[in-house]
Amino acid sequence: MFDVVEFGGSGPGILLLHGLMGRATTWWPVAQWLTRYGRVVGLDARGHGRNTHRGGDWRTEDFAADAAAVIRRLELGPVIAIGHSMGGLHSLVLAASYPSLVRGIVVEDFAPDQRGRTVDPWRAEFSRWPVPFQSLAHVRSFFGPVGDYFAECFEERADGYHLIADLEDLYRIAAEWGRRDYWPFVDRVQLPLLVIEAEHTFMPAGQQAAMAARVPDGRHILVPGAGHLVQLSAPAVYRGAVEAFLSGLLDV
Repeated sequence: MFDVVEFGGSGPGILLLHGLMGRATTWWPVAQWLTRYGRVVGLDARGHGRNTHRGGDWRTEDFAADAAAVIRRLELGPVIAIGHSMGGLHSLVLAASYPSLVRGIVVEDFAPDQRGRTVDPWRAEFSRWPVPFQSLAHVRSFFGPVGDYFAECFEERADGYHLIADLEDLYRIAAEWGRRDYWPFVDRVQLPLLVIEAEHTFMPAGQQAAMAARVPDGRHILVPGAGHLVQLSAPAVYRGAVEAFLSGLLDV
Protein backbone atom coordinates (compact mmCIF):
# COMPACT_ATOMS: atom_id res chain seq x y z
CA MET A 1 0.00 0.00 0.00
CA PHE A 2 2.64 2.50 -1.11
CA ASP A 3 -0.07 5.05 -1.94
CA VAL A 4 -1.05 5.41 1.72
CA VAL A 5 0.78 7.16 4.56
CA GLU A 6 -0.15 6.33 8.16
CA PHE A 7 0.56 9.40 10.26
CA GLY A 8 -0.51 7.85 13.57
CA GLY A 9 -3.29 8.36 16.06
CA SER A 10 -6.17 6.09 16.98
CA GLY A 11 -9.91 6.22 16.93
CA PRO A 12 -12.06 7.86 14.22
CA GLY A 13 -10.59 7.86 10.74
CA ILE A 14 -9.29 11.11 9.27
CA LEU A 15 -8.42 10.92 5.56
CA LEU A 16 -6.18 13.60 4.04
CA LEU A 17 -6.44 14.30 0.31
CA HIS A 18 -3.80 16.51 -1.27
CA GLY A 19 -3.94 19.04 -4.08
CA LEU A 20 -2.69 18.90 -7.67
CA MET A 21 1.10 18.34 -7.82
CA GLY A 22 1.13 17.27 -4.16
CA ARG A 23 1.30 13.97 -2.32
CA ALA A 24 0.21 12.57 1.02
CA THR A 25 3.39 13.59 2.85
CA THR A 26 2.72 17.29 2.20
CA TRP A 27 0.17 16.98 5.03
CA TRP A 28 2.85 16.17 7.62
CA PRO A 29 2.68 19.51 9.54
CA VAL A 30 -1.12 19.30 9.79
CA ALA A 31 -1.10 15.59 10.63
CA GLN A 32 1.02 16.24 13.72
CA TRP A 33 -1.85 17.93 15.54
CA LEU A 34 -4.64 15.99 13.83
CA THR A 35 -3.54 12.73 15.50
CA ARG A 36 -5.10 14.03 18.71
CA TYR A 37 -8.49 13.53 17.06
CA GLY A 38 -8.16 10.13 15.39
CA ARG A 39 -6.24 7.82 13.09
CA VAL A 40 -4.78 10.05 10.39
CA VAL A 41 -4.13 8.60 6.94
CA GLY A 42 -2.96 10.36 3.78
CA LEU A 43 -3.55 9.11 0.24
CA ASP A 44 -1.43 9.67 -2.85
CA ALA A 45 -3.88 10.37 -5.66
CA ARG A 46 -3.56 8.84 -9.11
CA GLY A 47 -0.65 10.36 -10.99
CA HIS A 48 0.96 11.57 -7.76
CA GLY A 49 3.49 10.39 -5.20
CA ARG A 50 3.81 6.61 -5.03
CA ASN A 51 0.45 5.81 -6.59
CA THR A 52 1.08 3.35 -9.41
CA HIS A 53 -1.79 4.66 -11.59
CA ARG A 54 -0.04 6.70 -14.29
CA GLY A 55 -0.84 7.98 -17.73
CA GLY A 56 -4.61 7.69 -17.56
CA ASP A 57 -7.57 9.80 -18.63
CA TRP A 58 -9.29 9.75 -15.26
CA ARG A 59 -12.48 11.33 -14.03
CA THR A 60 -13.02 12.88 -10.64
CA GLU A 61 -15.24 9.92 -9.78
CA ASP A 62 -12.21 7.63 -10.13
CA PHE A 63 -10.33 9.54 -7.43
CA ALA A 64 -13.36 9.43 -5.13
CA ALA A 65 -13.67 5.68 -5.73
CA ASP A 66 -10.00 5.24 -4.80
CA ALA A 67 -10.60 7.11 -1.54
CA ALA A 68 -13.63 4.94 -0.81
CA ALA A 69 -11.58 1.80 -1.47
CA VAL A 70 -8.89 2.96 0.99
CA ILE A 71 -11.51 3.67 3.65
CA ARG A 72 -12.91 0.16 3.26
CA ARG A 73 -9.50 -1.50 3.00
CA LEU A 74 -8.21 0.13 6.18
CA GLU A 75 -11.57 0.00 7.98
CA LEU A 76 -11.41 3.75 8.57
CA GLY A 77 -15.02 4.71 8.02
CA PRO A 78 -16.88 6.78 8.57
CA VAL A 79 -14.07 9.27 8.06
CA ILE A 80 -13.64 12.96 8.22
CA ALA A 81 -12.19 13.75 4.80
CA ILE A 82 -9.97 16.82 4.67
CA GLY A 83 -8.94 17.96 1.22
CA HIS A 84 -6.91 20.81 -0.20
CA SER A 85 -7.81 22.17 -3.64
CA MET A 86 -8.09 19.08 -5.88
CA GLY A 87 -8.36 17.01 -2.70
CA GLY A 88 -11.23 19.22 -1.58
CA LEU A 89 -13.07 18.34 -4.77
CA HIS A 90 -12.36 14.66 -4.16
CA SER A 91 -13.66 14.98 -0.58
CA LEU A 92 -16.83 16.57 -1.88
CA VAL A 93 -17.46 13.87 -4.48
CA LEU A 94 -16.60 11.17 -1.95
CA ALA A 95 -19.22 12.50 0.47
CA ALA A 96 -21.82 12.82 -2.27
CA SER A 97 -21.18 9.35 -3.70
CA TYR A 98 -20.36 7.28 -0.59
CA PRO A 99 -22.16 9.00 2.30
CA SER A 100 -22.04 5.93 4.54
CA LEU A 101 -18.23 6.11 4.53
CA VAL A 102 -17.99 9.76 5.57
CA ARG A 103 -19.05 11.73 8.66
CA GLY A 104 -17.87 15.18 7.58
CA ILE A 105 -15.67 16.97 5.06
CA VAL A 106 -13.33 19.94 4.87
CA VAL A 107 -12.86 21.61 1.48
CA GLU A 108 -9.92 24.00 1.35
CA ASP A 109 -9.91 26.56 -1.45
CA PHE A 110 -11.69 24.87 -4.32
CA ALA A 111 -14.72 26.04 -6.31
CA PRO A 112 -17.19 23.67 -8.00
CA ASP A 113 -17.60 25.47 -11.35
CA GLN A 114 -14.48 26.52 -13.25
CA ARG A 115 -15.85 25.90 -16.72
CA GLY A 116 -14.04 27.77 -19.46
CA ARG A 117 -10.67 27.72 -17.76
CA THR A 118 -7.81 25.97 -19.56
CA VAL A 119 -4.49 24.51 -18.47
CA ASP A 120 -2.53 27.01 -20.57
CA PRO A 121 -1.55 29.14 -17.54
CA TRP A 122 -0.27 25.98 -15.85
CA ARG A 123 1.89 25.15 -18.87
CA ALA A 124 3.30 28.66 -18.92
CA GLU A 125 4.10 28.55 -15.20
CA PHE A 126 5.78 25.14 -15.33
CA SER A 127 7.87 26.18 -18.33
CA ARG A 128 9.59 28.75 -16.11
CA TRP A 129 10.78 26.19 -13.58
CA PRO A 130 14.58 25.59 -13.65
CA VAL A 131 14.18 21.83 -14.11
CA PRO A 132 16.05 19.83 -13.12
CA PHE A 133 16.58 21.49 -9.75
CA GLN A 134 20.09 21.04 -8.39
CA SER A 135 19.05 20.10 -4.85
CA LEU A 136 16.12 20.13 -2.45
CA ALA A 137 17.57 23.38 -1.09
CA HIS A 138 17.21 24.74 -4.63
CA VAL A 139 13.55 23.65 -4.64
CA ARG A 140 12.92 25.32 -1.30
CA SER A 141 14.62 28.52 -2.39
CA PHE A 142 12.71 28.69 -5.68
CA PHE A 143 9.27 28.22 -4.09
CA GLY A 144 9.95 30.50 -1.13
CA PRO A 145 7.27 30.39 1.60
CA VAL A 146 5.86 27.10 0.27
CA GLY A 147 9.27 25.58 -0.39
CA ASP A 148 8.95 22.90 2.28
CA TYR A 149 5.65 21.81 0.73
CA PHE A 150 7.12 21.49 -2.75
CA ALA A 151 10.25 19.77 -1.52
CA GLU A 152 7.98 16.83 -0.65
CA CYS A 153 6.85 16.67 -4.28
CA PHE A 154 10.26 16.27 -5.94
CA GLU A 155 12.51 13.26 -6.30
CA GLU A 156 16.18 12.82 -7.19
CA ARG A 157 17.05 11.40 -10.58
CA ALA A 158 20.37 11.02 -12.37
CA ASP A 159 20.47 14.65 -13.51
CA GLY A 160 18.88 16.36 -10.50
CA TYR A 161 15.49 16.84 -8.88
CA HIS A 162 12.21 16.48 -10.77
CA LEU A 163 8.54 16.72 -9.87
CA ILE A 164 7.33 13.21 -8.97
CA ALA A 165 4.02 13.73 -10.77
CA ASP A 166 4.06 13.68 -14.56
CA LEU A 167 3.05 17.05 -15.99
CA GLU A 168 0.90 15.52 -18.73
CA ASP A 169 -1.10 13.66 -16.08
CA LEU A 170 -1.57 16.93 -14.19
CA TYR A 171 -2.76 18.75 -17.31
CA ARG A 172 -5.33 16.05 -18.02
CA ILE A 173 -6.61 16.12 -14.44
CA ALA A 174 -6.94 19.90 -14.34
CA ALA A 175 -8.47 20.09 -17.83
CA GLU A 176 -11.53 18.22 -16.58
CA TRP A 177 -12.28 21.01 -14.10
CA GLY A 178 -12.60 23.46 -16.98
CA ARG A 179 -15.24 21.27 -18.65
CA ARG A 180 -17.46 20.22 -15.74
CA ASP A 181 -19.94 21.69 -13.30
CA TYR A 182 -19.68 20.00 -9.89
CA TRP A 183 -22.67 21.71 -8.28
CA PRO A 184 -24.78 18.53 -8.60
CA PHE A 185 -22.34 16.84 -6.20
CA VAL A 186 -22.60 19.75 -3.78
CA ASP A 187 -26.37 19.42 -3.77
CA ARG A 188 -26.12 15.73 -2.83
CA VAL A 189 -24.01 16.36 0.25
CA GLN A 190 -26.02 15.90 3.44
CA LEU A 191 -23.05 15.75 5.81
CA PRO A 192 -21.34 18.50 7.82
CA LEU A 193 -19.13 20.61 5.56
CA LEU A 194 -16.48 23.20 6.35
CA VAL A 195 -15.25 25.36 3.47
CA ILE A 196 -11.99 27.22 4.09
CA GLU A 197 -11.36 29.94 1.51
CA ALA A 198 -8.14 31.91 1.08
CA GLU A 199 -8.46 35.67 0.77
CA HIS A 200 -6.02 35.49 -2.14
CA THR A 201 -7.73 32.58 -3.84
CA PHE A 202 -7.61 32.13 -7.60
CA MET A 203 -10.98 30.40 -7.55
CA PRO A 204 -14.09 32.10 -9.03
CA ALA A 205 -15.50 34.68 -6.63
CA GLY A 206 -18.41 33.79 -4.38
CA GLN A 207 -18.61 30.09 -5.13
CA GLN A 208 -17.02 28.80 -1.95
CA ALA A 209 -19.44 30.68 0.31
CA ALA A 210 -22.32 29.58 -1.93
CA MET A 211 -21.17 25.97 -1.68
CA ALA A 212 -21.39 26.05 2.12
CA ALA A 213 -24.79 27.76 1.95
CA ARG A 214 -26.21 25.00 -0.26
CA VAL A 215 -25.33 22.22 2.20
CA PRO A 216 -27.73 21.88 5.17
CA ASP A 217 -24.89 21.73 7.72
CA GLY A 218 -22.36 23.80 5.82
CA ARG A 219 -20.15 26.58 7.07
CA HIS A 220 -17.67 28.88 5.37
CA ILE A 221 -14.65 30.79 6.59
CA LEU A 222 -12.67 33.36 4.62
CA VAL A 223 -9.10 33.56 5.90
CA PRO A 224 -7.62 37.08 5.67
CA GLY A 225 -4.18 37.28 4.12
CA ALA A 226 -4.07 33.60 3.22
CA GLY A 227 -2.91 32.18 -0.06
CA HIS A 228 -4.11 29.01 -1.77
CA LEU A 229 -2.26 26.80 0.74
CA VAL A 230 -4.14 28.13 3.74
CA GLN A 231 -2.65 25.57 6.12
CA LEU A 232 0.80 27.05 5.40
CA SER A 233 0.03 30.75 4.95
CA ALA A 234 -2.32 31.02 7.94
CA PRO A 235 -1.65 27.88 10.01
CA ALA A 236 -3.15 29.12 13.29
CA VAL A 237 -6.43 30.18 11.68
CA TYR A 238 -6.58 26.98 9.65
CA ARG A 239 -5.96 24.82 12.70
CA GLY A 240 -8.52 26.68 14.79
CA ALA A 241 -11.21 26.29 12.13
CA VAL A 242 -10.53 22.59 11.59
CA GLU A 243 -10.29 21.80 15.31
CA ALA A 244 -13.59 23.58 15.98
CA PHE A 245 -15.18 21.55 13.18
CA LEU A 246 -13.75 18.29 14.50
CA SER A 247 -14.86 19.06 18.04
CA GLY A 248 -18.40 19.38 16.80
CA LEU A 249 -18.26 15.95 15.16
CA LEU A 250 -16.18 13.92 17.59
CA ASP A 251 -16.29 13.21 21.31
CA VAL A 252 -13.06 15.00 22.26
